[in-house]
Amino acid sequence: MKKRFKFRFSRRAFAYPYMAFLLLFVVVPLVIILINAFLDDANKFTFQNFAEFFSDAGGGLTVLGNSLVIGLVTTLICLVIGYPCAYLLAKYHAKSRVFVLLFILPMWVNFLIRTLSTKAIFMALDVELGMGTVLFGMVYNYLPYMILPLHTTLVSIDHSYIEAAEDLGADKMTVFLKTVLPLSTPGIVSGITMTFIPAISTFAISEILSSSKIFLFGDAINMHFSKTTNSFGVGSVMSLVMLVLVIVANIAVGLTSKDEEAASVL
Repeated sequence: MKKRFKFRFSRRAFAYPYMAFLLLFVVVPLVIILINAFLDDANKFTFQNFAEFFSDAGGGLTVLGNSLVIGLVTTLICLVIGYPCAYLLAKYHAKSRVFVLLFILPMWVNFLIRTLSTKAIFMALDVELGMGTVLFGMVYNYLPYMILPLHTTLVSIDHSYIEAAEDLGADKMTVFLKTVLPLSTPGIVSGITMTFIPAISTFAISEILSSSKIFLFGDAINMHFSKTTNSFGVGSVMSLVMLVLVIVANIAVGLTSKDEEAASVL
């Protein structure tokens, strides 16, 4: 007799819809992008898309370089502003939960609505749209992604380390530089990653807050996938480059986390 397959309702069964969703909306689109990167307009295999992106005539590397610079500046500003905020929120954690909620609330609003509102404020104040307004909008949108991981890491630091450093005669600055700052490295790396990757791939913020004067990597990808340009091959190559940057950033975060775990064990 043939054995009938019996479906067992277990915890693993709850993962099947999520796996199907990932397969349909993540894996399949990535495969399509990978295939399009090696096809020309006649659907023939070619490396011309890569040559066009990496050539000086295509300007892809120039746009990527500009995006990396703006992303680095945005990330640095967010770190300079976010670390003191996260430090104060962690120091007065019991009394600052309302302030933590205030940092989270803007994330509940769609970033496009926030950006359009920011543009309306600049126009009402008669501020000229350009690089300054773009940087302001990017810092405003991505600052919570820097503060939250820093706050989580700083709150989780064992206070006994700080007390031990103070008992050994270290002043407040020494305690911060020798104890708090090294222990908060995972939060710094996580915050930098969560801020830098969206900053270099954004297109709506730069387009809206500069009136299309500033052209970033996300704008270039969006342009290549538009109906007017219809150059899916080059756009697919640029998407793969962005995917590589994301993978490298995640690997860096993973290595940093492992180093911190090893250091804590030692």
